[in-house]
Amino acid sequence: MNGVTTSSPSSPASVDVVLPCLDEAAALPWVLARIPAGWRALVVDNGSTDGSADIARALGATVVHEPRRGFGAACHAGLTAATADVVCFCDCDASLDPGHLVPFVRDVLDGRADLVLGRRRTRGRGAWPAHARAGNFALARLLRRRTGVRLHDLGPLRAARREPLLALGLSDRRSGYPLQMVVRAADAGWRIAERDVPYLPRSGASKVTGTWRGTWQAVRDMSRVLAEPPADGRTAS
Repeated sequence: MNGVTTSSPSSPASVDVVLPCLDEAAALPWVLARIPAGWRALVVDNGSTDGSADIARALGATVVHEPRRGFGAACHAGLTAATADVVCFCDCDASLDPGHLVPFVRDVLDGRADLVLGRRRTRGRGAWPAHARAGNFALARLLRRRTGVRLHDLGPLRAARREPLLALGLSDRRSGYPLQMVVRAADAGWRIAERDVPYLPRSGASKVTGTWRGTWQAVRDMSRVLAEPPADGRTAS
């Protein structure tokens, strides 16, 4: 991918965890300390100015630099830099514990699911603002109408095999990336499962759902994804 460089050479890992990062210096130590043993953390620096990349590198993570701003751009840079059979995604703001991905990976490796998503269960005041929950609920209903897949949450904690993920041809580079992954996986006939995960108050202000404006901009991005026709030309459900 043009513009993407890594701070260390690729190395084999049983599981790669992609952590999109924009000014998360305060949260990185907590997040990286919870990466399961034997897994590799890929911190995708998306233009941080607070030293996040240096902190991640010092804590043993592989740092991927993605200069193009956008949540999807960071996630996809991490996916293309990954080398493991299974790739996980987790926010880098300390709202989600990457240690909870262990059963997700087990479900994928044992063949029980092709894509596993975390259904967020709030822990603590302010963990999930009302406007963000409302936007998520609306998108889950639209997703059901578009694909027939019944999900409660479109959260960022997820796991799947790397090669099939790349084969989905994900193209969104903004807030629609996580939803596009689910839509295209559903169109491809993937088995999609959910697991409950604790959702904690994040460190710092959200770049997307911290305001009504940011939330509804994300909803607009995702609505465009839902308007895409199925890749194989089938009529949407």
